[in-house]
Amino acid sequence: MEAPSMGSDMFDQIVMAEDRFHGEGFQEGYAEGSRAGAAEGRSCGALLGAKIGFEIGSYLGFALTWRCLLPKCTDEKNSKKIRALDSLIGMIKKFPCEDPTYEKLQEDLEKIRGKFKQVCSMLNIQSDFRASTERASLTF
Repeated sequence: MEAPSMGSDMFDQIVMAEDRFHGEGFQEGYAEGSRAGAAEGRSCGALLGAKIGFEIGSYLGFALTWRCLLPKCTDEKNSKKIRALDSLIGMIKKFPCEDPTYEKLQEDLEKIRGKFKQVCSMLNIQSDFRASTERASLTF
């Protein structure tokens, strides 16, 4: 068998150049997309985490304030309100704010939102707060 000539190797390199450049371009694009995706994911995660933290913190501040404001008398009406506030405070304190991989994060957050709305109803308070700045609003 005869060894391939120098001209044949050059021809193969020219013919295969498109495939080689396509593969190299894919690898570079994939690497760049992975870096950009990771950065965007971190940014989005931090923003959503901050929103959830703000929401949970608002609920806790609300509940602790009302817990202090309610009279310490033992009538049944205030007793139910205090128990509901204590339940909300307990749910918030058990909420795993530091663990973003917690499987029931959304489920527990929905339970806290529901308890918050129940407490607001018991206290005759609207559960959607509006901030005083223009166009800014907080809706839980």
